[in-house]
Amino acid sequence: MGDQFDELEEQVMARMREIYTEAVIDHAMNPRNLGSIDDADGFVAVRSRCGELMKMWVRVKGAKIVEVAFWTDGCGATVACGSMATELIKDKDVAEALRIGGQEICAALGGLPQSNYHCAELAANAIRAVIRDYVSTKREPWRKAYRRPHGFVDV
Repeated sequence: MGDQFDELEEQVMARMREIYTEAVIDHAMNPRNLGSIDDADGFVAVRSRCGELMKMWVRVKGAKIVEVAFWTDGCGATVACGSMATELIKDKDVAEALRIGGQEICAALGGLPQSNYHCAELAANAIRAVIRDYVSTKREPWRKAYRRPHGFVDV
């Protein structure tokens, strides 16, 4: 039984390598910054048109993103995009992080099949939305008390 499982796993990995880059596979199987941040400075949950949910949290010191986390119920490509997105904005200035879009996430992963490009867009939308939430909460701190940690924004 173990040999059959190992053989099946090898076949699956070989097929994945035909479709995805090593970076996509690595981030999908070993996501960075997966989880949540208690009492985050910014939080958002965004849902894509195809129904995938991505949550993102940030902690900011000065104008620099010092901690970031994400969670998704999406496919492996969505996990990879969320993971890469968090790596791209960590230790960046908030304004610099806002410039990261789906193309930058896709390029950092070495490319994605066209059918998965929406995963990179979802992660980019999460970045923009979590920064908007951070800025809004910074301007009006009372909003943090009314934040819905399970609410989401359609994108």
